[in-house]
Amino acid sequence: MATVDNPLDFKKLKEFWKKSLNWDEDQTRITQVSGGFSNLTFLVESPIGKFAMRRAPFGEKISKAHDMVRESQVLEALYKAGYKKAPKPVVIYEDEELSGTPLLIMEWVEGYVLRNRVPKGIQLNSEDFRKLSENTLDSLLELHQLELEVSGLHRLGKAEGYVKRQVDGWIDRYLRAKTDSIPEMIQVANWLQSNLPSTENSGFIHNDYKYDNLVLNLQNVSEINAVLDWEMATVGDPLMDLGTSLAYWAESNDPDILKMFGLTYLPGNLNRAEVIDYYAQRSPLDLSNMLFYYVFGLFKVAGIAQQIYKRYTQGFAKDKRFGELIHVVNAAGQKALESIKSEKI
Repeated sequence: MATVDNPLDFKKLKEFWKKSLNWDEDQTRITQVSGGFSNLTFLVESPIGKFAMRRAPFGEKISKAHDMVRESQVLEALYKAGYKKAPKPVVIYEDEELSGTPLLIMEWVEGYVLRNRVPKGIQLNSEDFRKLSENTLDSLLELHQLELEVSGLHRLGKAEGYVKRQVDGWIDRYLRAKTDSIPEMIQVANWLQSNLPSTENSGFIHNDYKYDNLVLNLQNVSEINAVLDWEMATVGDPLMDLGTSLAYWAESNDPDILKMFGLTYLPGNLNRAEVIDYYAQRSPLDLSNMLFYYVFGLFKVAGIAQQIYKRYTQGFAKDKRFGELIHVVNAAGQKALESIKSEKI
């Protein structure tokens, strides 16, 4: 994982560690991990090893999705449920005096993260991408098929009514964060509310599952060491999770702006139709209405981009990448409406 210079002052936190853990401040280094658009992740290099540290973004809180306490609870539950691809939580600091917000410390997992380019020093051919596509879906299927009751995962969400809550919730979030007039988004919102599925499914879902939330094995880059960013994980309909992943799963002929979340458009990767077929062959769920879930995924991706873009326009976020996210909103809205009209994913 590449790192960039950390702009934050962790003086209080380092003093706390020195007092409570006897860590030498000169031997404790904290650097921000590059990439990502939401919660902040840091590499902590301490006298006893490396750890990952997570905190909410700066400025206005845009949703409960940035709750580090809840993310800690999710990781604990997944560990108890036997899901091997989630980093192990170490400690949650709820005392906001240390950094202005709760901090989650967890296991640091070594590996590559695929963002909008292949990391330096590695090569991925079409066979590697094919296998990575399959491994990515296998890991998602494993998550969706976890036992909920005995593991305690059922306590982290409510499947009943999940689809409607998500549709209504993301429409409301989009409208509250709206900055530009994008008619396609309003048309898609109306279509979603008028085409809610008549059946619901239940499983544990990640809610932001895509290539740049995977840590890949250093020796075999088609293998997944860990899945990151569990702040939006909950109990809900797995097809909503798959729909969101499909929205991020760009193909070669998609708009370039929608290719910024991963490298699924490169040769060898499964295309979206193949993703659906692969999942369907390994799941008992009925995927005949995947158009709805894909359109929802695009609307949700647009909504997330819109929220971050608004924070950028308000001065809460300085990263220049955030200023480009309004183009994601436009492209995702147009793609969703085109899919509705053509009935194609």
